Amino acid sequence: MDGLARGGFASDHGRAAMKTRLVGGRYLTRLLQLVLGTVFVVAGGLKVANPAQFAVAVGHYRLLPPGLVNLVALTLPGVEVLAGGLLLAGIWRRAAGLVIAGLTVLFFGAIVSALARGLNIECGCFGTVHGGRIGWESLGLDATLFGLSAWLFGRLKNDSAG
Repeated sequence: MDGLARGGFASDHGRAAMKTRLVGGRYLTRLLQLVLGTVFVVAGGLKVANPAQFAVAVGHYRLLPPGLVNLVALTLPGVEVLAGGLLLAGIWRRAAGLVIAGLTVLFFGAIVSALARGLNIECGCFGTVHGGRIGWESLGLDATLFGLSAWLFGRLKNDSAG
């Protein structure tokens, strides 16, 4: 008795094709684009709304010379909003995914560095709204965002929407 008579798929190939469409398909890809795009547009937008406080948060990491803190605090949120917006719009998706992956690596490294130096500072991850201290939670968030953006980057073979 074949798979159709049992109420299943005609073959293992049919089962594999269905799984590919559900797990690795365009719907999951689009969902990840929407999630990552929204996270980065919101995070960057909250920082843009209060650049002075974000500059304080950047300075607390003690990774940059004082002269670069304001420059980073003014430009980084724009990069986040732009990359997130590109994902939401469905254009230059692969490039946007790569930028977001790079940003998450940068953020992860900054947090690890601060923790290794015993700094007990606010993350600055979502501007001044979140207000959480750096730690395992912020590392987990960045690692998750990196994994999602790396998967998305690998999944998108070209910049066509779809």
